[in-house]
Amino acid sequence: MPIRIWGDPVLRTPCDPVTKFDGELQRLVDDMFETMYDAPGVGLAANQVGVSLRLFVYDVGDGLKGVVANPVLEQFEGEQVGEEGCLSVPGLAYDRRRAMYATVSGADVHGEPVRVAGEGLLARCFQHETDHINGEIYVDKLDRGERKSALKAIREADWAREPSVG
Repeated sequence: MPIRIWGDPVLRTPCDPVTKFDGELQRLVDDMFETMYDAPGVGLAANQVGVSLRLFVYDVGDGLKGVVANPVLEQFEGEQVGEEGCLSVPGLAYDRRRAMYATVSGADVHGEPVRVAGEGLLARCFQHETDHINGEIYVDKLDRGERKSALKAIREADWAREPSVG
């Protein structure tokens, strides 16, 4: 699936809840995993492939893989500052503050309740992907100097001058 990049309005629009847990949703999840692995990335929100649903997939390695529909973040603890990138802002990465520990709850692809706690990269991934489905991109919350640098780099990026996929 084509990944939507910075400037595409679907990335800035809060997504709709997942209400149908059927074969169509399973196909979307399968396609999202394939797209994420091909990119390559460790997480992918549905709106990054042009589908405005509150849904993301993740695989940060070490068996930490899954899908969360209608995610709700809770139980933030600690702080980490580390390099973060995004498939919708290709080729760029900046230091971003996130909670060190986070828990996400929601539903799996079958509509069954799921609750996963994570730390480090997994916690960062949960926060990053949930931001996406809320219409936010990690660059939005960078420290002031980093944000200024990121926006300049985005304006100068070759992909920023290409028409959006859609």
